[in-house]
Order: sequence, then C-alpha cells, then structure tokens
Amino acid sequence: MTHNAPQTSIVGRTRQEMAKRLAQDIANGSYVNLGIGIPELVARFVPEGRTLIYHTENGLLGMGPSPEPGAGDPELINAGKRHVTANPGAAFFHHADSFAMIRGGHIDLCVLGAMQVSKDGDLANWSTGAPDAIPAVGGAMDLVAGVKSVFVITQHCTKHGDPKLVESCTYPLTGCGVIDRIYTDLAVIDVTAEGFRLVELSPGVDFEYVQERTGAELLPIAHT
Repeated sequence: MTHNAPQTSIVGRTRQEMAKRLAQDIANGSYVNLGIGIPELVARFVPEGRTLIYHTENGLLGMGPSPEPGAGDPELINAGKRHVTANPGAAFFHHADSFAMIRGGHIDLCVLGAMQVSKDGDLANWSTGAPDAIPAVGGAMDLVAGVKSVFVITQHCTKHGDPKLVESCTYPLTGCGVIDRIYTDLAVIDVTAEGFRLVELSPGVDFEYVQERTGAELLPIAHT
C-alpha cells in the first residue's frame, strides 16, 4: 500500500487549492482555530457571504488577516508568532481564558497539519520522537481534546513519498480518535468507525493512485 518514491510533478491540488476546498466545508458563523502552516491559508478562501470568527491560543478572538509587510503591530501576533490584525469587535483575554474556551468546548472547528493520521483518527503532529526532536506540542493536545470538530490538512505523503495516512501512528500522539476529516492534495477523506472513507478525489486523480499512497485500506465513496 505504500509508495516510497518521491513525486516529481504536481498531482492533484496545490496547497492553496486544498485550503480553498476545506474552506467550503466550514459553516457560517463558526468559531475557528487555524494551526500553523497550510491551515493558515484557509482564511484566505472563505466563500463570500460567510463570516468566521478566528480564535488564537495566545488570547485573541476576532483575529483578522495578516497586515501588509512592515505595517504590523509587534504586539499583535497569533500563536505562530506571525503578525495579525484585529477585526472590529475583537476581544483580547488572558492565555488561561483562551484555553478555557478550548477546553470548555466553545470552539467549533480546529484545522491542523499532520505528520501522521491513523485509520482510527489518531493524530501525530508535533514530534517524530527522534532524540534530537524539539518538544513543541503547543496547544494542539488541548485543541484536539476540546474542540467540537477537528480537520487535518496535509500533503498525502511526505517529501520522501511515505504515506501520512497510516494503519497506526508510529510518532508520539497528539490525541487518540480525534480527527473527523482529512484534506490532502489527492483527496478528501473521512475518518469513520470502519476506517478511512473516501469523500472526494482531487481533479485528475483516480482511486487506485490514492490507495497506493495510503498506508491503510481506503474505503470507496459511500453511495446513499
């Protein structure tokens, strides 16, 4: 099921297209926490007419887009230490209150990157477990435990061609059974009681191509 040769050409969606596809699935009025990296791109592609309220662990609700280069306030950053803006009506609060929102189930959706996701929805996204790995779990463990829904957005395989969607995670876990849906360059996949279930193939990609690059059985699209 694995494919160990790195891809030499772009197949499927780009990172921006992945983010745009995910943004289509976020309900209007949702309170959303976006992780660092590809997840941050999602905010650029929210469909017209929808309003999302962005939360960041370091104490801001109502986070706005990144400012123009050189125009940021050095004291206004997100959890990834990037300059952000504050939308009208935004609220600032203590770090502890921010995590109370997370742990209390007040955030509707979190979008995170991943190193590995298992067929049971286990997530590993903070360390490879290597002796020289830098401990940097941040707020991820709290997010996956407290947020109502958790989406992953990631490349389907590593740069070496190894699958990120696996039978069981080999890296230290962020959370067990916490992932609801996965968006990759090759497909949109739900995590179900039966395992990985295909929701949608990326343009120009077929089922066999995705299965070869998935480290666990991929169930076909469910027809109702």
